[in-house]
Amino acid sequence: MSTTKPTRPQHGHTNSQRSGKPSAPKSSSGAAKSSAVKRSARDAALDVLIRVEENQSYSNLLLNQVLQKHALERADAGLATELVYGTIGRQNTIDFFLERFVSKGLAKLEPWVRCLLRLSFYQLHYLDRIPDHAVVSEAVNIAKRRGHQGISGMVNGVLRAIIRSKDELTLPAALGDVKRIALSHSHPEWLVRRWIRQLGPELTEQICAANNEPPHVSIRANARRRSRLELLEQLQASGLSAEASGLAPAGILVQGAGNMALVPGFQQGDFSIQDESSMLVAEALDPRPGMKVLDCCAAPGGKTAHIAEKMDDVGQIWACDLHEHKQKLIADQAERLGLSSIQTLVMDAAKLDEHFAAESFDRILLDAPCSGLGVIRRKPDLKWAKQEAEIEAISETQYAILSRVHRLLKPGGVLVYSTCTIEQAENEGMVERFLAEHSEFELAPLPADVFTEIDTKAATSGMVQILPQQFHSDGFFIARLRKRDV
Repeated sequence: MSTTKPTRPQHGHTNSQRSGKPSAPKSSSGAAKSSAVKRSARDAALDVLIRVEENQSYSNLLLNQVLQKHALERADAGLATELVYGTIGRQNTIDFFLERFVSKGLAKLEPWVRCLLRLSFYQLHYLDRIPDHAVVSEAVNIAKRRGHQGISGMVNGVLRAIIRSKDELTLPAALGDVKRIALSHSHPEWLVRRWIRQLGPELTEQICAANNEPPHVSIRANARRRSRLELLEQLQASGLSAEASGLAPAGILVQGAGNMALVPGFQQGDFSIQDESSMLVAEALDPRPGMKVLDCCAAPGGKTAHIAEKMDDVGQIWACDLHEHKQKLIADQAERLGLSSIQTLVMDAAKLDEHFAAESFDRILLDAPCSGLGVIRRKPDLKWAKQEAEIEAISETQYAILSRVHRLLKPGGVLVYSTCTIEQAENEGMVERFLAEHSEFELAPLPADVFTEIDTKAATSGMVQILPQQFHSDGFFIARLRKRDV
């Protein structure tokens, strides 16, 4: 059945960023025949879908590039964004239904034709604000430009058959929990099975449903420039729809503003763009002015900057990352926000104990590399690209880092371990394993003024797991560990 979905927030695209005429895509599959043809939202979306399909490109990064190249008006850019994320997010359900209409099977189609049918089915089945005839007409025109008459005829026939059969597009009634949830909410069966084993079917279904909802746009006020209330009033006075986050003390939710990086206050350093759950990490670390802090896996630097803001830029923060090209991302954040306490270092986090003296930091943040299963809402292609075996491998990487960097913490100091996943092996299981082997550490209560309203028990225990459906924010895990003062 069709449902109306809110348009997803736009990512990094506005008219002020674009100039000149868009050129035809270079894709080897179904390349457009003429660059003189005016590109549409569906053309742009199709370009992204093809490259995700063929090259396993990241949809969120690719979308920004394609939208700028196509020079779409804001409304069309919003539609293209919705079509990309919606089609990828619902892919296995779309394929399940499409199979019955494609005589030779989806797998035998050229990738661009398969992507075009998926894109069109998403509009017909999941959106009710686009007339069916417009969907079919646009798809047929695209097929003519990219292919030949035989393909456009097949696309036309398939889509018209789908329209005639709309009332029959329902899932079988006798599916078990795993298949039912996987197809109803478009998640891979291995992941649904794993979550059911850990969390039960009811919670798993809630998480999967939440992962298909558009994410909030949230920003973090830079308290060194103005308070959250002052920033909120400034945004509202400029005509933006903004409200204070109920989850993060520095957070503000913004609706319908497009790319917040183009709002004047961003370049002035008034705020940063960050998910609400992610903002809680610096709150858990609770750094104080004058401290020496280590951020082990810092890029792109959002949490690092938040730490510096909470310290009023007084003290020393080492922001480390494995990749040299990401060092500039951290430095750029610090410069934009007017922060001088941040120093960057390119190094493997598992070797930081060879670079710094033992017990030399008051606070350590290990925002560990993880499976990312808490941010599927923002990166829908992640759930299709991820393999179950990767979870065990990433867990070993996490432990290798944690079992080394803890040596750098002073007695009485605090180490915060965080991830953007909801996977128990990477979260509670990781912390329990670490504590069992390091008796000098203990869980410490999370700051009550921030975390008690989120989860009273978790705030006291020192660990909190935020699930995607709870606050409509990213799935996130945070644990606060204290080194005993002997």
